[in-house]
Amino acid sequence: MTKADIVNEIAKNTGIEKVTVQKTVEAFMETIKHSMVNGSNVYLRGFGSFIVKKRAKKTARNISKNTTIIIPAHNIPSFKPAKSFITKVKSHVKK
Repeated sequence: MTKADIVNEIAKNTGIEKVTVQKTVEAFMETIKHSMVNGSNVYLRGFGSFIVKKRAKKTARNISKNTTIIIPAHNIPSFKPAKSFITKVKSHVKK
């Protein structure tokens, strides 16, 4: 499902114009991105959490050049689904 599909589905289910729904979805995504860039997690009860994970500094190898490189500590975005969400996905069987 793409962002356009999500916009179409919300517009169809709510009766709100697609343009308004698209602006809302864009604003929602920008808010989550902005929050995570600033180091804050986003918690959506019953859906999941958008969290910032911290990766420690580590040593890696470049096999082709046979050299060692240092990868500095950094943050990465991550999504952790809620337990109820996981349960619904696991129990859904496609026929």
